[in-house]
Order: sequence, then C-alpha cells, then structure tokens
Amino acid sequence: MPERLFTAFWNLENLFAPANYPERPEWLARAIRSDLRGWSTELFRHKLKQLASIIEQLNDGNGPDLLGVCEVENKFVIDELCALLNERTAQRNYKPVHADATRDQRGIDTAFIHDSRTLQVNRQEIFSHWVMRRTGTRDITQATFVTGNGAELVVLANHWPSRSGDSGGSSSGYRAVAGETLAYWHERIREIKGADIAVVAFGDFNDEPFDRSITEHARATRELRDVERARSARFYNLSWRFLAQSALDLRGKQRSLNGTLYYRGDGNVFDQILVSQGLVKNRGAFRALSHTARIEAFPEMIDSKVTPAPIRFGLPRGNARKNVNREGFSDHYPVSLTIESR
Repeated sequence: MPERLFTAFWNLENLFAPANYPERPEWLARAIRSDLRGWSTELFRHKLKQLASIIEQLNDGNGPDLLGVCEVENKFVIDELCALLNERTAQRNYKPVHADATRDQRGIDTAFIHDSRTLQVNRQEIFSHWVMRRTGTRDITQATFVTGNGAELVVLANHWPSRSGDSGGSSSGYRAVAGETLAYWHERIREIKGADIAVVAFGDFNDEPFDRSITEHARATRELRDVERARSARFYNLSWRFLAQSALDLRGKQRSLNGTLYYRGDGNVFDQILVSQGLVKNRGAFRALSHTARIEAFPEMIDSKVTPAPIRFGLPRGNARKNVNREGFSDHYPVSLTIESR
C-alpha cells in the first residue's frame, strides 16, 4: 500500500522567546523591545499550548509528518514547540530543522518540524537562500527529507516580504525578487536531482495566487497541463482550491473561507502550496494528491463575529490585557497537502 505523508505550513504569528531570553542578540533585543514588553514566560508557554492544540489535530488527529513554519524567532522556540508536541503525541517524535541565517529586521525565521520516525533530514542539504533587497528580509529555507525507502522530498519554506500596510504596490518589487529567488533554486534542484524530483514550496507569500510575483517570477500556475508539458522548472499552484472551501465555527455555522488570513475584513490567500512537475506527472517517487490541498480551519480558530478570520494571539506591546487574546492562535490558518509515494 502506498505510503502517505501529511505536509502542512503555518505562519505562527510572532513566536518569540520570552522578553528576558538571555541569548537574544543585542541588536534584536533593541529592535523588538516595545513589542515584547510584557511577553512573559507564562504567556510564551500558553501560546505554545494553543499552537500545539491545533497542530496535533491535523491529519485527522495524528499530527503532520512535516510542518513548515514561519515567524519563529530562533531554534529555541522550535525546540520548545517540538518538546510540547512530543509530550502530547506519543506516536510522533518531532524534531526541528532550522537554519539561523535570517536577515529579517525583527529576527524571524522560517523552519520545519518533522516526525523523525517517518522522515529523516539530509543534514548536508539544509540551505538558507538569501532574498536580496535593500532592507532585511526573511530567507527561504530549503531541506531534503528522506523516507525509509530512500525517496527524497525537497521542501522550501517561504515567508516573503510583507506589504507593510500598502495594497501590494510599493512593496511588490521585493516579492518579485523573492519569486525569482525561489524559481532560481527550483531550477538548480532539478538540474542536480533530475526533472522528476519532488519539490514542494509552501509558505506565506504575502501575495495572491494571481499576482505576478507568483505567476511570472516564481513560475507557479493553476494550469496543470502547462506544468506537465514544461521543459523547465514550473510549479503547480494548489491554493486555487482554497477559494471554494468552507468550515464550521464554534456556533455550528457554516462559513465560507475567503482566505488564509484577513486584513480589514477582506480575505487573502497568502498562504499557498506549490508543487513541482515531478509531483503531478506521476513519474517520480511521490505524487501530490491535489484534492487534499486545503485550509485547516478548526472551529475554535474561527472568529464567529463578522468575517471568518483566524483568531490571533497577539503580542503584549506593554499591555497584555488589551493586546493578547489567550484564546487565540495566529492571524493565519494552516494549509495542508497529502503526498503519496509511488
């Protein structure tokens, strides 16, 4: 019977170590001092419990085989999240993959959490790809995971430059550069490992599936045949499937999900899953089960007021009572995809 791997991605929204974390670099402590004022060890631990309560529900309560994350400060917070998950999911042994090479101005990284009983990581093939721009930005983390029978899955975790409150216009060039960076490394991976290698690029792209940074620069399309016929690196963008999805909130009301996050009441599909030709042509070691691509919105995560936005946890910024919602999780929903071995 074919082996199935449940993969997911989640923007964990400002998962910082406590304000008094002793190993935080001095420059970073200065940069985020106001945001973390009041960010106690107790609040940090509580947020970890909130995140773990969702992660363990993924994959029908079995937890993911592989989870990409972003907005994590450092390896310490990933280690702590893994330890908590391992306490709560006896059938798993989660380990982190983290390359601490970020140039982001707030010190946040991309990383992976994987079940070492299902997937091993090739430690020689963990890379942090610099997205070059004038100001600091998040790198793209690449890792090669290997199944028990030796099949390779190359995964790239993305967190592209933010819109910084604009509609995407003034900052769009930054995400174009990120898209070109992703496309460049996709092509290099194919050159080294062959056209049939399974490559998944997921993340918070801070752009919609139809934006040029995705379609032209990252070379990701909703047209399956274009990817199947391509002679160079192309991605099939599975996130178009998210637009038809709905979920039940805590009141039992069916809500149409118009995005993976919401800004001023409008839904945005910024969290996306892109798969390579090798995952759709059924010639490589894996194939993507496209129909499984989805937003993971559990009832307790959904704001039941006006829009079905994810309930965020927040940061204290000097007033935890006002700015932190202890019943929240993140300002993004997770997204997921099941991959099957051939």
